[in-house]
Amino acid sequence: MAKTETDAAPEQPAGALGYEQARDELIDVVRRLEAGGTSLEESLALWERGEELAKVCRRWLDGARERLDAALKTDEPAED
Repeated sequence: MAKTETDAAPEQPAGALGYEQARDELIDVVRRLEAGGTSLEESLALWERGEELAKVCRRWLDGARERLDAALKTDEPAED
């Protein structure tokens, strides 16, 4: 199923996306790449966008891990 201009959302800068937005767009990019039927240029553009989105997701997840680690560290009793 090809995307039409009516169902294609304007592409936001990857760094401006929240985790869920980046994840959902990444899922769509992977789906489109797996479906095939795109030109080499479009496939490369999709791949590049997917890489950007994956980095955004990784930054969000790393930040969440840091926050969890910091929260857990403050809950631990100090050892003498």
